[in-house]
Amino acid sequence: MDSLESLTRQITGAKELNSIVRTMKAMAAANIGQYERAMESLGDYWANVSWGLVAYLKYIGLESPIVKQGENPKKGPKSICAIVFGSDQGFVGQFNDALSEYVQESLSAHEGKMEIWTVGVRVPLLLKDRGMTVTKEFNLPNSIHAITALIGSILLQIEENHENGSIDEYYLFHNHLEKEGSYRQEKSRLFPLDVKWQQENGRLKWPSPKQPEVIGDSARLIGSLIREYLFVSLYKTCTESLACENLSRLNAMQRAEKNIEELLDDIGHTYHRLRQSSIDEELFDVVSGFTALKKDRKLGG
Repeated sequence: MDSLESLTRQITGAKELNSIVRTMKAMAAANIGQYERAMESLGDYWANVSWGLVAYLKYIGLESPIVKQGENPKKGPKSICAIVFGSDQGFVGQFNDALSEYVQESLSAHEGKMEIWTVGVRVPLLLKDRGMTVTKEFNLPNSIHAITALIGSILLQIEENHENGSIDEYYLFHNHLEKEGSYRQEKSRLFPLDVKWQQENGRLKWPSPKQPEVIGDSARLIGSLIREYLFVSLYKTCTESLACENLSRLNAMQRAEKNIEELLDDIGHTYHRLRQSSIDEELFDVVSGFTALKKDRKLGG
């Protein structure tokens, strides 16, 4: 049975842990807002790049720079690259586990050459445990200001692979924010642009009555537009993944806080019951001693 001293130490430790949990919860909530604002700020930038791509493709008489579904210009299976955004830190619930399972299920049927790039130190460990080979690992940004450097590193690698012709398609795997404070795993094709992109952006209307024209080197123009498209897509994916990570941590901290409060309540009841029992014993000893002393005095008298 626990002593009063042992219960006191447990209560002190639980209160200290609860203070840490509350701090982590507050930091996670603040980070979610920061990353969500970063995502919202991409809205106009994304719209301008999309307008530019749609306008260019319509100008040259091409609806979309895609390979139609069911067609493969290369013989044999396509070579693909999966870019997986995970986390560096723990206390995020099933954030990395669910994502790694989703990646394995999505890529299990692929028969061609496959590369897996990961962002964050925890996802590659889980993917390797599932028998998958991670070919390149990138460090996760520790702040919103470091995201640009990460995206630059990924784009350099994509450009190098493009020059070598070693990868046909790029896919993004990450956790996607849902409504009501939840998220789900998502897979999207980064490049080449696919039918989904065409359907989502083909309805875009040029914001002015005057139709756009391509002036100058069209090859440089489409190259710049595609680079900007890749940049904003990767940036949005990274910030959304970081927002989901902090949302998962916030949920985990809320559960931890609830468990600690329940533990403190149980320990508190045990402590007060044991303390009351100790007080009762002391009072009983005092009363017994007083009664015995009173009897001795009567006998002596």
